Amino acid sequence: QVHLVESGGGLVQPGGSLRLSCAASINIFSISRMGWYRQAPGKERDMVASITSGGTTNSADSVKGRFTISRDNTKNTLHLQMNSLKPEDTAVYYCKAERQRAVGVYETSWGQGTQVTVSS
Repeated sequence: QVHLVESGGGLVQPGGSLRLSCAASINIFSISRMGWYRQAPGKERDMVASITSGGTTNSADSVKGRFTISRDNTKNTLHLQMNSLKPEDTAVYYCKAERQRAVGVYETSWGQGTQVTVSS
């Protein structure tokens, strides 16, 4: 499996910004899709944003225009730039990697998560 380590979480006031990073143990150019998910207390884990190896991105409606996902293949790192943060963005944010092992067969790996708290 791919070892993923998130960083960059913390406490921020509403309207503020944070940049999350996810460092991978392998060359991420070989990972088909990477993404950020979040889970608030008592809620399911939901997709925030994803990006394919070709650079195609997708994001949840709730973060469109505020969050930007990017990947740096030279540093094997995934980023999530979060602007105009709201209290409802408070959650544990997880990094996910999907690596193709064979035709139609994908290996999924998760990071340990990083806490983001938006509060005044």
